[in-house]
Amino acid sequence: MTFPTLTRRAALLLAALALAGCGSLGGKPDIAAEPIHVMTSGGFTAAYNELTPGYEKANGRKVQTAYGASMGAASDSIPSRLARGEPADIVILARPALDALVAQGKVVSGSQVDLVRSSIGFAVRTGTPKPDISTVDALKRTLLAAPSIAYSASASGTYYETELLKKLGIEDQVKPKSKRILSERVGTVVARGDAALGLQQVSELLPIKGIDYIGPLPAEVQRVTVFSAGIATGAKQPEAARQLIRYMNSPAAAPVIERTGLEAIAARGP
Repeated sequence: MTFPTLTRRAALLLAALALAGCGSLGGKPDIAAEPIHVMTSGGFTAAYNELTPGYEKANGRKVQTAYGASMGAASDSIPSRLARGEPADIVILARPALDALVAQGKVVSGSQVDLVRSSIGFAVRTGTPKPDISTVDALKRTLLAAPSIAYSASASGTYYETELLKKLGIEDQVKPKSKRILSERVGTVVARGDAALGLQQVSELLPIKGIDYIGPLPAEVQRVTVFSAGIATGAKQPEAARQLIRYMNSPAAAPVIERTGLEAIAARGP
């Protein structure tokens, strides 16, 4: 019998919703309410996509989502979307990029809430040999031997092209055969054979079909990125936005977050 386990899990999620102030068990949901507009970057997407339906079902309020990179000038990046004036109540992206938006007046100062820690990893196309990246020396050999490497246009890719290759002392040999991927998951590029090796946040590699995850960067050269949420200065639903952030940051959300390759930060919401 599994009913006790399911009951406990349901109770935890309902408790999280009640703590967030978004439970609607005592009355009918306001179906006419405006949706909460969220912009989220890839690092948190897998967890976000699992968590959001539970919020919508319990609260009766819809969440409308736009996806994009934390940084960069791609047309669908979060900074570009905000610059165009696209609607946003919540933005979820790498903490340095979020803080930059605060400095630009795009996000409310003091509203930032750290949600998860995210590590960088590598993947290859399914069915191809998995190279060794378990040590720094092994990683250097693998990068030198790879015929082509794809990396993201966001936080992990910025680290790769501006710091990692320099640390390894192989920038001149490896950067010319590396391709920065805009507006697409690195894993998708690897899956169709357009790159032999792909680097991105682990949580962005794991959901992609057609690739095999190799593992994370060695600890000595790993770069852990904190992904955080903030309230947009133009938010039309600021209180509902805070409620949703508390829900995503609750202990009950942690199992979903961990399953998607992230480390939950069970801090208190704004």
